[in-house]
Amino acid sequence: MTGLKPLAGLKVLEFDAIGPVPFCAMMLADHGAEVIRITRPGGQPNGVDVGDSEILLRGRARRIPLDLKSDHGRTEVLKKLERTDVLLEGHRPGVMERLGLGPKECHKINPVLVYCRITGYGQTGPLALHPGHDINYIAQTGALHAIGPQDEPPPPPLSLVGDFGGGGMLGAFGILAAVIAARSTGKGSVIDAAMADGTALLMAMNYGWRNASAWVPHRSSNLLDGAAPFYRCYQTQNGNYIAVGAIEPKFYSALRKALNLDDPIFADQMNRENWPAMSQKIAAAVMQMDETALQTAVETPDACLSWVIPIEDAGKTGHMKDRKMIQQIDGGITVATAPRFIPASKDE
Repeated sequence: MTGLKPLAGLKVLEFDAIGPVPFCAMMLADHGAEVIRITRPGGQPNGVDVGDSEILLRGRARRIPLDLKSDHGRTEVLKKLERTDVLLEGHRPGVMERLGLGPKECHKINPVLVYCRITGYGQTGPLALHPGHDINYIAQTGALHAIGPQDEPPPPPLSLVGDFGGGGMLGAFGILAAVIAARSTGKGSVIDAAMADGTALLMAMNYGWRNASAWVPHRSSNLLDGAAPFYRCYQTQNGNYIAVGAIEPKFYSALRKALNLDDPIFADQMNRENWPAMSQKIAAAVMQMDETALQTAVETPDACLSWVIPIEDAGKTGHMKDRKMIQQIDGGITVATAPRFIPASKDE
């Protein structure tokens, strides 16, 4: 990693929350922002707060416990806003206003302030005040319906889609865009970063496929949802899994070579009628190969084959260890900063 910190000097006031808000603040802190976290008395509910093991809370300049319902807590926040570039919060609409800390009050103190609000459904609309979590937000967009086997309920895709991709990263992008605008115009703004909105944005390619009649409205029926035999996972003899991602003809040809797929059925890659039979044949081929043979297949150039690595083994070997992105430290797992910023000149 380089020592380059592109957000050095940016001052952020983060209000205690779970999921996308601390993830967004972590990204800002990782890249040099000074993040002060205002914590609630008593912390987060059991089962959510994992204490010192919480990677999302790293890099905070300070953590200050304040009761925002008290005059003292509100006064302390307003004082800090005088020297703050970004306010980051994740309460339901109206909560900060009831505390006397809404955008109107804060912009009176600091007109250049970027006020970022990350919520599930956004500040407006019929669901704006409804509670929920990642699974609820992505359910509104078609994303959840498109994931999983056709004959089973859609599985929750961890919290990667709504909370972190659709919420945290969307919030971080919005903050940086708004900071640039504030510095050029001298005016702050309010960012309405909704996880449902962000998930819909992430679905842009899939919506486009649907518009082009290239999307089948059933799970496990499309190119990237597990239907294609050359884009899915297969189980090995030892109960491990191997991921196949050979879409382009060049890579598909290398895959056939790596797994010895000589059956004529594999000649017509995009014949969807043959996909179920092709998947069965690949599954059988993989099951017949021992781990040594599969490792040779994985190492075949351009075959787009990868071992499916469990969390416990992440970062112990291979690419992620070499880049030091996932690190095993004292029995725990941590993740490095991304993206990486590399100086344009070797002299820097």
